[in-house]
Amino acid sequence: MSNDVAYPIFRTPDLELALRAAWQMAAFGAQPYSEVSVEAEVATLTEVRRLRDVLPESWFTCWNMDAPVVLPPGIPDLTRSAPARELPDNLADIQAYLPLTVSMLDQPLGSIEDHFAAVIGPHPAAIRWSSLSWPEAPERDLYGESKHAEVTLLLNCDSRELDARADTHLVLVHVRRRNGDGYEDRFAVWLAEQIGRKVIGPPQHS
Repeated sequence: MSNDVAYPIFRTPDLELALRAAWQMAAFGAQPYSEVSVEAEVATLTEVRRLRDVLPESWFTCWNMDAPVVLPPGIPDLTRSAPARELPDNLADIQAYLPLTVSMLDQPLGSIEDHFAAVIGPHPAAIRWSSLSWPEAPERDLYGESKHAEVTLLLNCDSRELDARADTHLVLVHVRRRNGDGYEDRFAVWLAEQIGRKVIGPPQHS
């Protein structure tokens, strides 16, 4: 079993620039079967209501281990993920389940990224392009990679766990974690070079 490691290659407070850089990196490895997923942490009922309405195809999930086990009447099971369309108009009974994660997983490339980024507001969030394929670079002694070829755009945060708030957005390029001999670093550096970027900080491990 293998894991990935993600390298930061671009940071900016400008959302449009962040999206452009992430798209460029994802496009370098995009395949017909590639997918994109989005998620964000939502801490208030006001924002749950707003995002329910502007992201009607999304799902809401409670990861709060202290949330009530017995759900109030009319409330879908948020501990197993509930479609946004099933959330009631009166959200008062959901208070005990905050914060919630709002997500849309495994969508076609280009289908949700711009809209999600535009409506997510200040919440820590991530857009992740997966099932990409990095080509080999024999001249740099680099092999092709598919299983862990991904790009993540972190919005308003610096951590893949969405637990390090920031006033900037961060683009990460993912490669397979190997034996720590520097191969991962070289691969990430080469990938960043393909879109005119460079590795700008330490890697983030899964």
